[in-house]
Amino acid sequence: MEIKIDDLSSNEIAGLLHEHLQDMAVHSPPESIHALDLERLRKPEITFWSVWDGSELAGCGALKELNIHHGELKSMRTSPIYRRRGVAKLLVEHILEEAKRRGYRRVSLETGTMKAFEPARKLYASFGFRYCEAFSDYLEDPNSTFMTKEM
Repeated sequence: MEIKIDDLSSNEIAGLLHEHLQDMAVHSPPESIHALDLERLRKPEITFWSVWDGSELAGCGALKELNIHHGELKSMRTSPIYRRRGVAKLLVEHILEEAKRRGYRRVSLETGTMKAFEPARKLYASFGFRYCEAFSDYLEDPNSTFMTKEM
């Protein structure tokens, strides 16, 4: 599998992110959806990666710089046919290595509290992320779980 910085211009990425937003709408009330669409991902403070298995899109994820010491893991999504095949683990490892290379002291994330988000919470916990209070511009929300990892 190959991880590469992505310019968010392919139909495959647009489709995967559309699926991601639709899935969030199924599992979260509108005011608790913090997933970013294509335009909101095209910001200079966000680096977006895609994971490819040959010509097949396997997944994606992003790292948003909150400040020079703190990054946020965003837009983690695995294509349905690649789930439970290590794509998300590979991508989290890659993003954490990039955060370390940048000198971040902390990486944080927001995910849902519902059962559908349990696999994501377990994945992040396996990397040493711990539950924390809301960070950055987030507000406390019963539908959101906040996690952070000291680097």
